[in-house]
Amino acid sequence: MAYEQTANADTKETHDLIASDKVEGTDVYGTGDDKIGSIERLIIEKRSGRVSYAVMSFGGFLGIGHDHYPLPWAKLTYDEDLGGYRTDVSKEQVEGAPKYENDNDDWSSDRGRQIYDHYGVAPYWM
Repeated sequence: MAYEQTANADTKETHDLIASDKVEGTDVYGTGDDKIGSIERLIIEKRSGRVSYAVMSFGGFLGIGHDHYPLPWAKLTYDEDLGGYRTDVSKEQVEGAPKYENDNDDWSSDRGRQIYDHYGVAPYWM
């Protein structure tokens, strides 16, 4: 039987898959149903293609003065009822987390271990 390709390049979401540009801007809800931020971008490991972090925009007012916090992807679960990602991370835990000021910040494996340790998650690469 021949393989028939039916995928549309403009598809943004299926039952099991979602395009990265659709993830960006999605709200993140912490303990309870409290919104604690939104996903600004995904950080993907080049060689494996695995999502390492969701960089969460947190704080500020109307998009001004917010900070960027990398959150291990393993800490997020999509919640269809909320239309966003749920995590067991509290607002206070995010406030004390490692954050990034700009694109030149340290994305080394040592820094990654600090981030994963802060959230109590074993790094996936170990």
